[in-house]
Amino acid sequence: MSTQVGLSSPAGTATGGNIAADFKPAGQAAATVKPCCVCKDEKAARDECMLFATGEPETTCRSTIEQYKSCMAGYGFKLP
Repeated sequence: MSTQVGLSSPAGTATGGNIAADFKPAGQAAATVKPCCVCKDEKAARDECMLFATGEPETTCRSTIEQYKSCMAGYGFKLP
């Protein structure tokens, strides 16, 4: 006597039927972003300015820093 175990795939596993499906979480989880993944251009400009500033970087790069802070605040991240 042989028993056949039903094969089922756990949620989130790619199968022939869902290979093109989007596996991003829906709802609130989809709206949540990581701080490392947003404002990349602003962060790069801020970092470059801070590294190569002549004089005090905090003064020289104030507008670049504010642009980065503003961008991050748009995603809900509050920077000091």
